[in-house]
Amino acid sequence: MDRFDGIPETALAWHRAGKGAALATVVETWGSAPRRVGSQLAISGDGEIAGSVSGGCVEGAVVAEALDAIEAGKPVLLTYGVSDGDAFAVGLACGGTIRVLVEPIGPVMPEALLADLVLARDARIPVAYVTGPDGRRLEREGHGARFRMDRSGFDEDGETFVAIHNPPLRLLIVGAVHIAQALVPMARIAGYDPLIIDPRDSFASEARFPGETVVQDWPDEGVRAFGLDARTALVLLTHDPKLDDPALIEALRSEVFYIGALGSTRTHAKRVARLQEAGFSEAEIARIHGPVGLDIGAANPSEIAVSILAEMTRVLRRGA
Repeated sequence: MDRFDGIPETALAWHRAGKGAALATVVETWGSAPRRVGSQLAISGDGEIAGSVSGGCVEGAVVAEALDAIEAGKPVLLTYGVSDGDAFAVGLACGGTIRVLVEPIGPVMPEALLADLVLARDARIPVAYVTGPDGRRLEREGHGARFRMDRSGFDEDGETFVAIHNPPLRLLIVGAVHIAQALVPMARIAGYDPLIIDPRDSFASEARFPGETVVQDWPDEGVRAFGLDARTALVLLTHDPKLDDPALIEALRSEVFYIGALGSTRTHAKRVARLQEAGFSEAEIARIHGPVGLDIGAANPSEIAVSILAEMTRVLRRGA
């Protein structure tokens, strides 16, 4: 399910293979930039590349500078202006300016630090790579807003750059119903890796969800198997407490950033009563968005899916 870009991993592999490697990171942009701040390009000492810092406008120049930086063992901060013509070639209306930090692995970015970053990414641990006057380090705390917004950038001092490495977003859906058929492709477009869980054969089928991951586990087993962390959303769509509640209980004990449950206000009131009897506090139960989705007057499964994805986005970016 996880779809990391693999760029730090590639740079580490090239370095360990003895080729030499550098990571180039977009640290600042003005105007219309093809790639957002934090985007990366890995360059090997043999001139191989992975990733992108500009969508093709300046990669050639960055590679040439990176090869020199690898040989010299020193970082370099590059500034490029992207012309209107070049910008149009990569699908932008107008040009802009980008700054790119190139860090050779080993003499500048320690191999051990990069290896720790790769391990954190593999374990789905949100981590910030911080570089500035005080050196280079990884931090898991102190960047709450940046983690929530997936926003890399300079701190207020203008010298300390924070590169956010968040795990890919996941969406676990309990209930392979009609709403799920609309929600899954929408979620993919929004950057989520969706998984559908439903033990009912007639619902959880390849024919209903072609090309998607559909498992026929009992919901609590399914969500435990795939994990519930701070980059995961859970949506419950079955209307059946026997299916929804086991997964809901697992979610309330986890750090998932969003829990949404389908049902009317009356249905949700009954859900709340069951959870209270199970010993959950008012604050814990308040994490559940029920009825699920923003109130946009949705009248069909596709519109309900839109309302769910909109609410997930609001909670992810603004917090509960």
